[in-house]
Amino acid sequence: MLQGLYKVEMHTVHGSRRGVLYVYDGKMMGGNSAFAFIGTYQDSASGEVLVDISTVRHNDDPNFQPLFKTDKITLSLKGRQQGEQYFFEGGTTQLPGIAFNSVMTPISEEAAPPVPSAGKGGIGNGLYSIHIRMLDGIDGGNTGVMVLHDGRIRGGDAFFDYLGSYTSANGRWKGELVNHEHTPSQGERPVFGGYEVGIGFSGTYTDEGAVAEATALAGKRSIRFSAVLKKLAEA
Repeated sequence: MLQGLYKVEMHTVHGSRRGVLYVYDGKMMGGNSAFAFIGTYQDSASGEVLVDISTVRHNDDPNFQPLFKTDKITLSLKGRQQGEQYFFEGGTTQLPGIAFNSVMTPISEEAAPPVPSAGKGGIGNGLYSIHIRMLDGIDGGNTGVMVLHDGRIRGGDAFFDYLGSYTSANGRWKGELVNHEHTPSQGERPVFGGYEVGIGFSGTYTDEGAVAEATALAGKRSIRFSAVLKKLAEA
């Protein structure tokens, strides 16, 4: 069954990109350091998976270029399962004639913290962009996406995935997550030095987003950082 967190690798004649997708209840939500992916899927009678998915830019850094040379694109795809992976192909009416192919590979969720019972009135379910800034004089940061859904955190970017859980009430939230490399960053995103990192955080939220301060344990190092989340879509 097509469900859970996946690494997605995407290809056109213009090049390749990578990100993560969280798949559940007919929805696909994810992204990478510059773009969010928002879509739906359904199973067909022939065994194919039919997908409609769109991109939205959440990071204005011009170093991150879109795969289709435009920030907003909507794709119609057909795919099938082969082993654990799903292979898709299709395109967009906005740029006809450009073929799109992608491969979705499942990411193990065994390391995910247990999900608490979700109370009412907490932080809203949704797809959020997340912008990270290191504290204590450490250079660096990162951007990605994060799905918050009934106490569960799933997200990541082109190199990392996030598996976590949270509780929230009365404008405050807290939680924990594991940051893991699904693809070796080879120094391109040296946020945590290649370690699988456990992170604890707490902060505040509104209807539009959230902020948090967090502490990550990378090997023997304790690293503090701040995070700003902006809601991009309902989940």
